[in-house]
Amino acid sequence: MTGTDGVRRFYDDLAPDYERIYADWETSSRRQAQALDALLPAGALVLDCAAGIGTQLLGLAALGHRVAGTDLSEVALRRAADRDPGIGVAAADMRRLPFPDAAFDAVVCADNAVPHLLTADDVRHALAEMRRVVVPGGVVLVSTRDYDEVRRTRPETTPVGVHRGRDGVTAAFQLWSWHDDGKRYDLDHLVISGHDGSWQVRARRATYWALTRAELAGFADEAGLADVRWLLPEESGFFQPLLVARRPA
Repeated sequence: MTGTDGVRRFYDDLAPDYERIYADWETSSRRQAQALDALLPAGALVLDCAAGIGTQLLGLAALGHRVAGTDLSEVALRRAADRDPGIGVAAADMRRLPFPDAAFDAVVCADNAVPHLLTADDVRHALAEMRRVVVPGGVVLVSTRDYDEVRRTRPETTPVGVHRGRDGVTAAFQLWSWHDDGKRYDLDHLVISGHDGSWQVRARRATYWALTRAELAGFADEAGLADVRWLLPEESGFFQPLLVARRPA
């Protein structure tokens, strides 16, 4: 992954704030898991290879799936493990997953994690690893932003999200600076939090590749995945477009 240390630092820094970028993180976790669950075998052994603080991982565990999680950020993974100490987590790069072949019934890589990979080789390697660790016939689920629309409009900012909790108010948004190629952008993530009129601003930066659905489907095919298709949110109930593929039986 180009800039692996930078991505790790980004999520290490974001981990304490992560659930506060949602209006209601717990409700969102349940809804996302329910949408993913509809595409998984009952009681599946699932690897979430971009687990973060456990948004999808913990929701799937609550629905009866056996789960394991990896992520670059040990700080984020500790937050997931603190919520459910029974879940196994390990710090790992999705291009080099620390598991034997055919170890899982399914692999999930959600919430726009793959676009941190900035080269075609890195994307293919990550998808090939997901294919390797899933059983023949097993499912791989990858979600990204709707980059078909984003590449067309090239926005410079995202809407402000507001979370109100016992510890005050948090407002989060992103500023996007597009590269000359029109495909990659630097993201400045800003979080403003306050209580009783006292405010604090925290900022962090990462770079993304705005992969279109055709581009990512092509890389999945090149990585040896089969039956590659996309489900849009109105079809899947998941909040992002969802690539669904299988390891050939």
